[in-house]
Amino acid sequence: MSEPSEKPSTSGEPVSPTATEPAVKRKPIWHHLYFWVLVAIAAGVVVGLVAPDFAVKLKPLADGFVKLIRMLIAPIVYTTVVVGITSLGNLRQAGRLGAKALGYFITMTLIALTIGLVVINVVAPGEGLNVTPDPTEAEGTLSTLEETPAGVVPFLLHIIPETFVGAFADGEVIQVLFLAILSAIALTAIGEHGRGIVSGIDSIGRMMFRIVHIVLYAAPIGAFGGMAYTVGRFDIGVLANLGALMASFYLTCLFFIVVVLGGVAAAFGFNIFKFIRLIKDELLIVLGTSSSESVLPRIMAKLENAGADKSVVGLTIPTGYSFNLDGTCIYLTMGAIFIAQATNTPMSLPQQIGLLLLLLLVSKGAAGVTGAGLVTLAAGLQAFGNIPAVGIALVVGIDRFMSEARALTNLIGNGVATMVIAKWEGERDDERFREVLDDPSLIEDIDVPEDYETPEEYAESHAGRARETEQTKAGS
Repeated sequence: MSEPSEKPSTSGEPVSPTATEPAVKRKPIWHHLYFWVLVAIAAGVVVGLVAPDFAVKLKPLADGFVKLIRMLIAPIVYTTVVVGITSLGNLRQAGRLGAKALGYFITMTLIALTIGLVVINVVAPGEGLNVTPDPTEAEGTLSTLEETPAGVVPFLLHIIPETFVGAFADGEVIQVLFLAILSAIALTAIGEHGRGIVSGIDSIGRMMFRIVHIVLYAAPIGAFGGMAYTVGRFDIGVLANLGALMASFYLTCLFFIVVVLGGVAAAFGFNIFKFIRLIKDELLIVLGTSSSESVLPRIMAKLENAGADKSVVGLTIPTGYSFNLDGTCIYLTMGAIFIAQATNTPMSLPQQIGLLLLLLLVSKGAAGVTGAGLVTLAAGLQAFGNIPAVGIALVVGIDRFMSEARALTNLIGNGVATMVIAKWEGERDDERFREVLDDPSLIEDIDVPEDYETPEEYAESHAGRARETEQTKAGS
């Protein structure tokens, strides 16, 4: 949240300790968050298989952790966006940044939708099923759909909150983002008179990130409860019946990450596999909780520490959580065409293209809704008309398993987008980014934005601690 302090230039190579200095000591693996999240996920799988009835009762552990994070998202988005935009000092630059981000998001959404459409037509996992959906299985999703804005105009009106405070009380990220942009414009316009307010907002943001730091100690508990519930709740037989759709979806997401996002990353100077390694902690938390929201504050802190300017992070990540849902877009086209195939609903190529364009609009309203992927799919089917909306009953049973792939793809997509747009805007510290990609331990377990250490500073501080430890041992 603070401006980076002036740092000496570095060569990017860690300083090797001299012969008289102890070697730099890395933290043991059990001191890292990702280790305990992995242990919790494995334990959750075991409990789900051995005692499924008990495992289902553990869902509140995951729900509680996600709620702890969600209560912090609105103030973090607001403070980060306001401080980020005002730090630019130039509304034209902020407008250009926003336009580039939206252009990138729409392009990637179209690519994701198209890839999903191609794969589901080639694999055709729903053909020959001849299924008649059970309407009772779709009641919950369709009732949720009635409470959410449908269509372009209602969605745009939904962006405007009823009251300023109401957006925060309801936890509507897109409404909070709207208010943050308006506030940043106003504070920039009043100049000197707004600096004290911005400083106060920055301090509130620091406090919120520190609360996130505390809350994340509960991440392994949330991952354990979420994974135990997922494994214990669903019948393995159901998964076998719909395995072709699940396998196709997972492979399509993998293709999108490695080929599409990997290609974009390479074009902007970094390796997608190194980037995934950098955010592995966040990916494991998402895997356990099936929610990309659970790491929104942490991914913002990590990308800022990795060299992206806070103005870019503050605008791109929150906006991406509403407008750049690559995994959800793949799911929408594959789910819709699968239902059409399974229910013997004929779909010509022009009709499929029309559905794709409709889903392009519908997907932008997916954020902030519980079971967003399933609800948005139902909204798309209902708006399109040709495919029976009740057909979502066919995928309800496996939606939880597919939600993990959706959330992981969405998170990686938004992380890549942030570093790409930062580079595009000339607001990425490439030297710092290379350092952390080559050595993620420089920012491991960081969930609060702060001035970061160069490799030389890191080596010196850790060598100093090692010397103190050796002296303590020698004295005793």
